[in-house]
Amino acid sequence: MNGAGSAVFHDDKVLFSMKLCKVKFFPNERSISVRVGSTLLKAASMAGVHINASCGGAGTCGKCRAIIQEGSYRTESSIHLPEEDREKGYVLSCLTVVEGDCKVEIPKEARRGEGAQVATGIPGMELLKIGEREIRPRTKKVHLKISPPTIDDSISDWARLRRDLNSAGYGELTITCGLSVLRKMGRVLRESHWDVTVTLLWSSVELEVMDIEPGDVTQSRYGLAIDVGTTTVVAYLVHLNTGEVLDVESDLNAQIRCGEDVISRIVYATEIGTVEEVHDLVIETVSGLIKRLTRRNGIRAEDIDSVVAAGNTTMTHLLYGLDPRTIREEPYIPTVNLFPVIKAREIGIHSNPNASIYAVPGTASYVGGDITAGVLASEIYKSDALTIFIDIGTNGELVLGNSEWLVAASCSAGPAFEGGGVKFGMRACRGAIEGVRIDRETLEPECHVIGNAPPEGICGSGMIDVLAEMYMAGVIDPKGNFVPDLKTDRVRPGETGLEYVLVRKEETEIGRDIVLSASDIDNIIRTKGAIYAGFRTLLGEMGLTFREVERFIIAGGFGNYIDIEKAIILGLLPDLPEERFHFIGNSSIIGAYLVLLSKEMRLEAEEIARRMTYIELSVSRSFMDEYMSALFLPHTDMSAFPTVSEIMQQKRGSD
Repeated sequence: MNGAGSAVFHDDKVLFSMKLCKVKFFPNERSISVRVGSTLLKAASMAGVHINASCGGAGTCGKCRAIIQEGSYRTESSIHLPEEDREKGYVLSCLTVVEGDCKVEIPKEARRGEGAQVATGIPGMELLKIGEREIRPRTKKVHLKISPPTIDDSISDWARLRRDLNSAGYGELTITCGLSVLRKMGRVLRESHWDVTVTLLWSSVELEVMDIEPGDVTQSRYGLAIDVGTTTVVAYLVHLNTGEVLDVESDLNAQIRCGEDVISRIVYATEIGTVEEVHDLVIETVSGLIKRLTRRNGIRAEDIDSVVAAGNTTMTHLLYGLDPRTIREEPYIPTVNLFPVIKAREIGIHSNPNASIYAVPGTASYVGGDITAGVLASEIYKSDALTIFIDIGTNGELVLGNSEWLVAASCSAGPAFEGGGVKFGMRACRGAIEGVRIDRETLEPECHVIGNAPPEGICGSGMIDVLAEMYMAGVIDPKGNFVPDLKTDRVRPGETGLEYVLVRKEETEIGRDIVLSASDIDNIIRTKGAIYAGFRTLLGEMGLTFREVERFIIAGGFGNYIDIEKAIILGLLPDLPEERFHFIGNSSIIGAYLVLLSKEMRLEAEEIARRMTYIELSVSRSFMDEYMSALFLPHTDMSAFPTVSEIMQQKRGSD
């Protein structure tokens, strides 16, 4: 069907030939040849074109909008695409397949977050932490001046090198090397006149010669600490002699094209695309970070000989190229929690091909190495104080405990606070509404936008603010329903029910009203309800209450922007004194950094992962009861929120 694309899919299977067609995307002006019958979303992914697709191509989010300017295609209608947009020629990329050459425009709202880089900085906490410990990374460069062979001393090059390493005090373990080192050893030894530097890698049973280079290059020792996040990948370039963080780089995980949460990624990798495709996307992201870091700092990628990565269990499986399907299938068992040390060349990371890749171990399918790294960085495993640790991101992982015991859980919160499941949701980058204040009399909003730019959507901290403000201003009731007969045109009927207009279209970057709909509110309440229910369930399993919690540590970049008072009003966080809450930023990368620089920290991370007892909330009856009770603002049990009760009583008194 040409032009209008009015054809609709039926249940019968349509068989396509192996014929290729060309799809050109605007405004990127990138072209790709794909098979007839490929979806636009798949074509965009192959072309490296960013399209928001929270659901990973399942057709349930309505964000992967596109306009086909010309060409042959077939598309399905969807309730997630308003009639007025369909009339303008919009389609959903995941529900549209190409049947011939096409020219496709990706509108601004479908490109929200494209090319966004997270401003991480170097927090300073990691330097403080490592300053308390000896720097002992698992790799080391050793300068050797080797006696050349003679008729009387005619042992092999490899035996000669081992002999000198033994003489230098490195003979406590069996010394080995790989074929790639052997292949260049003779040439390097002779061209350097037997003056070389070898890179050594320690394991528990052997010492491996990873590389051999001419001359004394012992100062060229670099490593990478990487947080492989579902949304964002962050990398620290570290000098392994001094422990100094030389530079920081970050970018969106290119896997975002396959969905915004781990379940969508698993579905894409195992049912829509392939594991290899999703693996290649994260390697593309990591290699891009390395390229920018090395170029900016004037070093070679080959000088990076040690990499430590921390990520959730799904992200680490995909980094290693492992099939993640069993992570989402009961009884939710991953292939591995303690990942083997591998070489960079095995997964395609652009560093020294023989560089060691170590992934911080996890505990279960939904409590991964990022949480182990966070517990390591926060040191709750050493403290006597009863502590709750939470990493609020695309999912909600919780750890409760102290130096004597640790229990962990993951609540299926969904990606709402990262922009998924909310019509105008987006990540915290330029153009995102991050704070909201609603006038109690006029119900007019005042929005604060990241970068002071025209708004394009709303991020997690903005969602917390606006719901708390709508509740306090009387726009919505405790169930999240719109209050009827309000004297404002900010509340109006929308495609799926009532909605609140945050920003009118003439004030936005995308030329559309930015609204928060009833379904958006439901998604946010479900997300906060799952997180709060996770807290209560974990405490209940241990016979404890919030009153006994001495510290509440919030990790993740999102945590830095949370307004504690608004989060309590919403019922996301418990009603505790504000001084008990502590923000530590990206604890995943801080933990990875510590492991990179300290063999002892690696052992401690492995011990933490073993010590944590995992509780599966999805099969817990008490969790479901707690969850249902938390689907109110702030909660059905108002005695648990005395501060909010007092605020509401004052409000009613003033009314």
